[in-house]
Amino acid sequence: MDEHRGRAATSNSESRVGGGPTDERSISRRLRNAVGARVGIDRRALGAFRIALGVALLVDLALRARNLTAFYTDAGALPRSALAEAYPLAARLSLHALSGATWPVAALFLVAGVAAVALAIGHRTRLAAAVSLVLLASLQARNPFVLNAGDKLLVHLLAAGLFCPLGARWSVDSVRRRASPGEGESASEGPGNERFVGPASALPLAVVVVVYVANAVEKLRGTAWTGGEAVGRVFRLTYLHGPVGGLLPEAPGLLAAATYGWLALLVASPLLVASAGRVRAALAGTLFAAHCSMAFTLQLGVFPLISAAALLPFFPSFVWDRVEGVVGPTGARLRGYVESTPAGDPRHEGPGDRSTRDIPGRAVRDRAVPAVAAVLLVSLLAWNGMAVGLVDAPEPVAATADPTEYGWDMFAPDPSSVDARLLATATTADGDAVDALYGDPVAVDRPPSDARAYPTARWRKYLTLLAGDGAPARVDPLLAYLCDRSAGTAGEAVASVTVETVETDVTEGGETRVRELGTRACRSG
Repeated sequence: MDEHRGRAATSNSESRVGGGPTDERSISRRLRNAVGARVGIDRRALGAFRIALGVALLVDLALRARNLTAFYTDAGALPRSALAEAYPLAARLSLHALSGATWPVAALFLVAGVAAVALAIGHRTRLAAAVSLVLLASLQARNPFVLNAGDKLLVHLLAAGLFCPLGARWSVDSVRRRASPGEGESASEGPGNERFVGPASALPLAVVVVVYVANAVEKLRGTAWTGGEAVGRVFRLTYLHGPVGGLLPEAPGLLAAATYGWLALLVASPLLVASAGRVRAALAGTLFAAHCSMAFTLQLGVFPLISAAALLPFFPSFVWDRVEGVVGPTGARLRGYVESTPAGDPRHEGPGDRSTRDIPGRAVRDRAVPAVAAVLLVSLLAWNGMAVGLVDAPEPVAATADPTEYGWDMFAPDPSSVDARLLATATTADGDAVDALYGDPVAVDRPPSDARAYPTARWRKYLTLLAGDGAPARVDPLLAYLCDRSAGTAGEAVASVTVETVETDVTEGGETRVRELGTRACRSG
């Protein structure tokens, strides 16, 4: 008996010092929990992320629709012939380039809008996300000259979202699954499991952190950010002013603090995945607020909205517990409405609509999705490592594309020091002059001080790129489009159109330069 007690004591002692299998399992469990807390995403966060993506797509479509003819048809500034000369692959692959007329492009806008609504409400979520991704990529390929970093980020986020259960919570799909328990739903998507963990969950998180880290690396290579001058320089660029951008006070100390503060947030961005709980929530919330402020102060299109949406998956569960507490009554009413509709009743679904068609394919999908997501995750990290020069591009990659041309260099390494404005003047047959973009009367001999900002962020991007390269294949269609546009606004024949850029160096003692992009005689009658 004494010998037996001795062996038991020895066994217990080994277990306490970590030599037994129980401790090994405990360590493994703690490690899994720690990793899950950092790369996992609350399914309610994925629901909010899905809603925000759908809203961002709708806002993007609405803003683009203002210039549908100008940027996406043969009657606009970039006909398909000019697109094919600059981007032959995009011209071949874009659905929006199949026709140069207005109505087919408008029809694709409408389909994309329907898909975006379906994504936002979570109706056939995966299909809606896939259709939205295809149409967004096609739309961006139709005119690459109007894109900014937000457009690229939106495509990345949609692609990453395809691997996540975006419709698991706060969606029409989730309500219908609850109305028909066990059908078309894997165990991991059940109501009791609020956390989604795996390579697929790490993918949208990695997209965001990579953007921030790559941009931080680029900014640290300049002098304006480390010298505290960058934000002040940005707000001296009047063509970037948003609704309240021109109202900010000229306070060097405040602007320097904003410069260092934003740079510090970018440098600290790896903590979005390295930390958990309140630290992670505080950092994500601060970045979220910073992007929202950009929407009011700078003319950046949908970039601030997309960037804010990208941060939603980082918020931990306790945030979504509080959100549910606030929106609970409204959510209950919406669930009741969906359940009361015929489409929400599983008895109204046709044979084979759910489990009978999904069970064989679901097992394959559940195995394939994590593997594909893991490959994409590694590719994402490797590509962006090459883009910022941290690793050398292998010869096959370097022979195909230069990763450094596809980095995240927003206002980096230094913001521009040139405030660029526009003089677009149409002269009528009677000798009067109108602004070719805005349509109001102007002086026949316009001085540089009469230069205007760009009507939209898309126009700014298009015209500043054109001012940089002056490609005749794009200058001539632009002038032809402005001839037709000016004739419509002036209500009479337009004799000629001239487009000039006015560039002012915003540094101390800077000069103002006027450069002509082109002049065109317009057809009469």
